[in-house]
Amino acid sequence: MDTMTENDYLIAWGLYAFAALGCLLVWMRMTRWMWRYLREPLRLIVAVLLFSPTIIDPVKEKFAPAIAITALDLLFKVGNNAWRAISDLFMYGIIALGLYLVFVLIRLPIERAAKARKQQSAAAQAAAQAADPDDDQPFGGAGDDRYGRPPVPSNPQRSRVEPRL
Repeated sequence: MDTMTENDYLIAWGLYAFAALGCLLVWMRMTRWMWRYLREPLRLIVAVLLFSPTIIDPVKEKFAPAIAITALDLLFKVGNNAWRAISDLFMYGIIALGLYLVFVLIRLPIERAAKARKQQSAAAQAAAQAADPDDDQPFGGAGDDRYGRPPVPSNPQRSRVEPRL
């Protein structure tokens, strides 16, 4: 006896999607301290586990979360959908990891180029600082040079008078 209407089916999927999204956000928070190339695949695996559907009724085209079907079939030994759900999880996992590897292979040269540009600009900035020894004054000079004019060598404004204590 199938008492689940189309509306109930959509509500159940909506609630599951909301709960799975919450679980994924908690997992992301738990893995944020990890090394990037370990953290990203782990997050991807959990996303595949949470969001992979499997078909439970081919006639009515009803789907359910593959991890839930696998757990229920293995725990209660009801139905024969466990192997189909496991194969769906495996298939979605392989597809997701393949797409992730393509993403990483595209991202890697872009990051290397950005890192090289950053190092090059830092080296250029260090060379500019080394070439200009008078640049250590935080507020600039007080003579005629503050307006872009070269200072006059015999300008009395450039002599510094120290107060006596």
